[in-house]
Amino acid sequence: METEEIKQKIFSEIEKTKKRIIEYKELTQPIAPDCAIGRVSRMDAINNRSVTEAALRRSEEKLKNLNRVVSQIGTPEFGLCLRCKRPIPIQRILVMPQSLYCVNCAQ
Repeated sequence: METEEIKQKIFSEIEKTKKRIIEYKELTQPIAPDCAIGRVSRMDAINNRSVTEAALRRSEEKLKNLNRVVSQIGTPEFGLCLRCKRPIPIQRILVMPQSLYCVNCAQ
């Protein structure tokens, strides 16, 4: 694939991740105590909020890595594993454009 196609894939992934972050931030807003829901429903809402907060943290980390990858496009470091400095397979970059490590180093 051309570098331009990979770049477009990464930018597309950045946009999707930004939208997801906005959604997660809306879902993690505190529940007002005067909101008339039952005790069990409130506990369920608190549990769902913690799951959503974890997803938000993962999405923010993914966005950070995607931005790092974008900054490397056009440089000799683009597509190289941070640990072993070997090329990351193109299939991995296409599936997980935020990958900073090859499969072996990521484990």
